Amino acid sequence: MSGLVEQVGIHGNLNTMSVADLLQFLAVGRKSGTLKFSHGKVIKGIYFEDGIIVGSITNDPTEYLGQVLIHYDKITEDQLQAAMEVQRTSGGRLGQILVTQRVLKAAEVVEVLEIRTLEIIYDLFLWKEAHFEFFVEGPLPPDFTRVYVEPTRVVMEGVYRADEMARYRTLIPSDRTLMELGPGWSSSLGIEKETQQLLYFLEKRMSVAEICYNMHTSAFSVYAQLYDLLNKGLARVAGELPDKPDPISYMPELPESASELLLLARDELNNNQAERAVSLIQTVLAREPKSATAQSMLVDAERKLIEQIYSTMPPNGVPKVVVTPVDLPTKEIGPQEGFVLSRINGQWDIESILSICPFREADSLRMLKTLLDNGIIGF
Repeated sequence: MSGLVEQVGIHGNLNTMSVADLLQFLAVGRKSGTLKFSHGKVIKGIYFEDGIIVGSITNDPTEYLGQVLIHYDKITEDQLQAAMEVQRTSGGRLGQILVTQRVLKAAEVVEVLEIRTLEIIYDLFLWKEAHFEFFVEGPLPPDFTRVYVEPTRVVMEGVYRADEMARYRTLIPSDRTLMELGPGWSSSLGIEKETQQLLYFLEKRMSVAEICYNMHTSAFSVYAQLYDLLNKGLARVAGELPDKPDPISYMPELPESASELLLLARDELNNNQAERAVSLIQTVLAREPKSATAQSMLVDAERKLIEQIYSTMPPNGVPKVVVTPVDLPTKEIGPQEGFVLSRINGQWDIESILSICPFREADSLRMLKTLLDNGIIGF
């Protein structure tokens, strides 16, 4: 929506008003505007017209339209990369570009946009805390593709998913859970394509998070399928990845307070140490997700970090894997780095790789830099 004209006095956090109550309030009041949620680095928005949900927005790359289209086999990664290249050079909305390229029909874009909007909202029901605000704004842009979703429909499914996710987590405690094929597995089983793909990832002993990345789908969908496979004996829990070390553990004798850490981050930025600054700010946000100061600083720090990384790894640079397949298992590569590494084919440049990765630009670039620094990739 263009041009903020008025802010309705609806704001707070999920401890004071639930997602279900918010959606029902806006539906009954036939409100038009944007309901925005923020938690740490993640921001989601729901567009309303006369109490009806007509669209959504998110800065979570796993929920971008391209990722959803890949999951539902509407497009391939190659087609997404080509469409994103057009978007970078000429602008425009991804769905409309794919229609112009005759990859999709307009009705297919609307169908997947509705699915995406529903998944974005359903995920909000799994959030334990977040800040929200409702804005009354000007009309949506003329090229905006609307969906039409009744909020009451969303509320019922959202509450159901929250209850189900709690049940799934009794067997699958976290995204770090490692899974493997169970003794009941048989390659002769008649199973659908998506389950075959899931079992392939289990054979590789991937974590739940890594499975989500590779299937281009929501955590809820993966948890539901894994829970079913566990109950059928086709899969089992094999352990859990260790917690990531504190990103600033290399900096001894750090202050404890958030304000002092942010002052130190500002000093790092002034000294052109953007990566250190980002690590410090992310540590603050891990402790205090609602810190507006840290969120604002993170935007500036990541912008500077992106500029610095691009100065050494240009967007049109084509990375190549420089270690042999035999030596690769000896390298310490996390699930996210492994996903990025698997998309390096010696043909796609950095911008192309980033366009298909379900990660934020700054995070993807940091992973590429780590792979470069560790001698795993080169140019």
